[in-house]
Amino acid sequence: MPYRQVYTTGRKWERLFGYARSVRIGPAIEVSGCAPTAADGSTVGKGNVYEQTRQCLRVIEEALAGVGAGLEDVTRTRVFTTVPRRWREIGRAHSEVFGAIKPVTALIGVRGFLDAAWLVEIEASAYRVDRGSIGDG
Repeated sequence: MPYRQVYTTGRKWERLFGYARSVRIGPAIEVSGCAPTAADGSTVGKGNVYEQTRQCLRVIEEALAGVGAGLEDVTRTRVFTTVPRRWREIGRAHSEVFGAIKPVTALIGVRGFLDAAWLVEIEASAYRVDRGSIGDG
């Protein structure tokens, strides 16, 4: 059975809901929905969907690093937003990070998030085969 690796950031929602920021089982990695929050729980970029998108992507990068992966391993992103008409700003931030990597993606309009100040939340899937791990289980 493949080894299960769990990473948490310590942010309050993880504790309150009982979930991990990322989970890796073998080469498959899932990153939970990442809101535009700083380590202290404050919202980054209030009112600025571009800055909020960049912060979500920073949290995803941290979550991937926590299980030995990187942004280059991302195969899918799911972008949820309360302001879908501002897709160009979201797309610009996403493209700055993933333009060369080109994961599959979806942009989904939603009514709201746990914090009304959040305009965007992003989750990701990744796949990383480490040297020596092929056939290891």
